[in-house]
Amino acid sequence: MVYVPGGEFIMGSEEGNEDEKPQRTVNLDGFNIDIYPVTNADYKEFVDATGQAPPRHWEGGTYPEGKGDHPVVWVSWHDAQAYCQWAGKRLPTEAEWEKAARGTDGRKWPWGNTFDPNKCNAKESGIGETTPVGKYPEGASPYGVMDMAGNVWEWTADWYEAYPGSSYQSARFGQKNRAMRGGSWFDAGAFVRCSVRNNAAPKFSFSTIGFRCAE
Repeated sequence: MVYVPGGEFIMGSEEGNEDEKPQRTVNLDGFNIDIYPVTNADYKEFVDATGQAPPRHWEGGTYPEGKGDHPVVWVSWHDAQAYCQWAGKRLPTEAEWEKAARGTDGRKWPWGNTFDPNKCNAKESGIGETTPVGKYPEGASPYGVMDMAGNVWEWTADWYEAYPGSSYQSARFGQKNRAMRGGSWFDAGAFVRCSVRNNAAPKFSFSTIGFRCAE
């Protein structure tokens, strides 16, 4: 894990989707966050220790061969929450996730304001599936956090709601969908920006969704 110091940072975007607005200054307490998304190997330890059902694509109770260092996928929000509790940690809030990804200066991607397919696993990278965590060290955030753009969407602790001061309304707002961040290998560069938000029902899982822990 790495420590993200407390203080103010710029959250949201005036240039992005409606649910990213308004851009504002947010003050957070310091926190720790995983440098990497939770991997298949990490998650197998949890499955073996607790008897938790493995992700649906694992055969014989184990992850695909050679993918121990890839982020775990096909995990619901409930699965992610259970892992965090088992590990003595928790899911990050949206604000914590975004600060860890972009630092304090409001940059669009973890490395700066210009998209670079060589610094993350996004659609333009042409890989078409997950990659080992930490494969793109040049794409690290200002705090040294890896894989915050692309590879897999990451569950956060928060319900998907409108930001304070927003007039935007969505049928998906309310305490029914959990927020996800970061974009995935399937998403184009514009959708792996630090401020982009996604959401799904807590029981939903997919091949593009994983998570990391905070404390």
